[in-house]
Amino acid sequence: MRSAEGRTRVAVEGVHPEVDGGEFAVKRIVGDVLTVEANLLVDGHDLVAGEVLYHHLPADIWQSSGMRPIGQGRWRGEFPAEELGEYEYTVRGWIDRFGTWRAEMKKRLAASQDVGVDCLIGAGLVEDAASRADGNDAARLREWASLLRHGRPEIALDDDLAAVVRCYPDRRFAGRYPRILRLVVDRPRAAFASWYEMFPRSCGTLRECESRLPYVASMGFDVLYLPPIHPIGHTYRKGKNNRTEAAEDDAGSPWAIGSEEGGHTSVHPGLGTTADFDHLVLKARELGIEIALDLAFQCSPDHPWVREHPEWFRHRPDGTIQYAENPPKKYQDIYPLDFETPQWRELWEELKRVVLFWMDRGVEIFRVDNPHTKAFGFWEWLIAEIKRENPRVLFLSEALTRPRIMYRLAKLGFSQSYTYFTWRNTKSELTAYFRELTQTDLREYFRANLWPNTPDILPEFLQTGGRAAFMIRLILAATLAANYGIYGPAFELCEGAARERGSEEYLNSEKYESKRWNLDTPWSLKHLIARVNRIRRENPALQCDGNLRFHETGNPAVICYSKTNDDLSDIVIVVGNLDVFHTQTGWVTLDLAALGLGASRAFQAHDLLSDGRYLWQGPHNYFELVPGSLPAHIMKVRRWLRTEKDFDYYL
Repeated sequence: MRSAEGRTRVAVEGVHPEVDGGEFAVKRIVGDVLTVEANLLVDGHDLVAGEVLYHHLPADIWQSSGMRPIGQGRWRGEFPAEELGEYEYTVRGWIDRFGTWRAEMKKRLAASQDVGVDCLIGAGLVEDAASRADGNDAARLREWASLLRHGRPEIALDDDLAAVVRCYPDRRFAGRYPRILRLVVDRPRAAFASWYEMFPRSCGTLRECESRLPYVASMGFDVLYLPPIHPIGHTYRKGKNNRTEAAEDDAGSPWAIGSEEGGHTSVHPGLGTTADFDHLVLKARELGIEIALDLAFQCSPDHPWVREHPEWFRHRPDGTIQYAENPPKKYQDIYPLDFETPQWRELWEELKRVVLFWMDRGVEIFRVDNPHTKAFGFWEWLIAEIKRENPRVLFLSEALTRPRIMYRLAKLGFSQSYTYFTWRNTKSELTAYFRELTQTDLREYFRANLWPNTPDILPEFLQTGGRAAFMIRLILAATLAANYGIYGPAFELCEGAARERGSEEYLNSEKYESKRWNLDTPWSLKHLIARVNRIRRENPALQCDGNLRFHETGNPAVICYSKTNDDLSDIVIVVGNLDVFHTQTGWVTLDLAALGLGASRAFQAHDLLSDGRYLWQGPHNYFELVPGSLPAHIMKVRRWLRTEKDFDYYL
């Protein structure tokens, strides 16, 4: 929308960050500073000034933060994301009349020109600023104006005068960016978390799950994700290994939700009660673990909704309800909800009630099953509604589908998202994919959560690579992204048996039966996992994604990348062997400028995995990686310093 004021001469364009013309919000966490850039353009040769305007909703009082020029008409400013919830922001700019006059005065004085009239013009500008000021500033400005009127041109060069005038700009004809943009601010766990997925029924009951909590905490996980804990339907119940015929004692799939014992707000009787769940949440919290609950909006044929609200489901011409299908696969034990039902408003409200029910029981993280099979509009509405109730709530999108669909769900409000990392194995695949995630505008709204395995996905790399494959995928997941997770105990016990050749399904999948795991086997990776998670907690560089940089290795089987915090006070370099069968050697070529390192100054590369220490200097440095014992280095850079006492040591 164009300004109705014809005297507006400053145009504001090219504001960044901006997602889809402001239709969607950018994302940050509490404590971040949002950096905003824009082009401030004016006809002629006048100087301009600008500011970022922002406010936290629902407050309607706008605050401002000044912008500074960075070249070619581009300006930059920032404001702090101090509160959870939603902010609005935009940019405005105006002609800097005093700045223009002062710059021209400097040139005139340098050329020894007569500046008598120019002093009077400047006096008028300073008096205008005084009319907008108060207190001591107003008095000082009037004094400076008087000196200019009395022929004191050197006053124009007074930096104190310029600083005070800048505090009281003339914005009468300011130009404003025509769109109001949005920022969503989440709590820190949205940007940095280590997830562990566990089937509670394999522990026994929810009370028995509590005995597993110290084990999960000992590995350093801070989110424990539970697949659905609700009653499971009997009709078309799946048997072991996804057999269509279930034996009498088969447990069925937890995602076939609902029976005569209840639906999405009930706990499976074999697991216990809602009181038991409440107790589990409290015990987990005592160990620094949050419980994340699966949000699977689908029903078994026995779900109470099927009987009470048949209008919420799609019916076939023969009168039966349409079950889930991905032809030729059939999932007769699951009924999808119909988001085109005429009663969609009632359906939406009921699904919101489910979320609120578990929020009341202390859940603030939800892993959402297959959100791409539900209406976009529903998710945008639901997440906004829930975050208004409690902005601490986080949603993880499990949408392993087309990229644009995954990104759309992130724009709609999902806090984190599953990724294609599970199938990115080669150096070129990993490099291209993570450059896309971290060095394009995706970084403004898409937070990656990396999973080397899930109950649904046992990738070929883990089936064929043995223990070394699990080690390298753990290290890659935990260091390439600030958010990652594993499905355990299958992962730490290196479970790699597929149901059949060419399948990504586990043999004897835990999705269809309870399993008793031997957590004390000597081949378990639990100690490596604990070490990796401790490294993540102790190094801020690994707690963010924006500063990921790849470095050359000259070896297609070895990947090297670095992560840093913003001020380069913490630098971590990862060198990983992608060949799980052979030792790989070679030379990394570091981008020293990106790391803030000089070519002539040696530094210590401290391997936080093995505790080995290497003296590196310059861009080219040697590596040797043995997949069975040390498939990767996670190296902290420690700079070599010389103190006043001529004593050398590392930071």
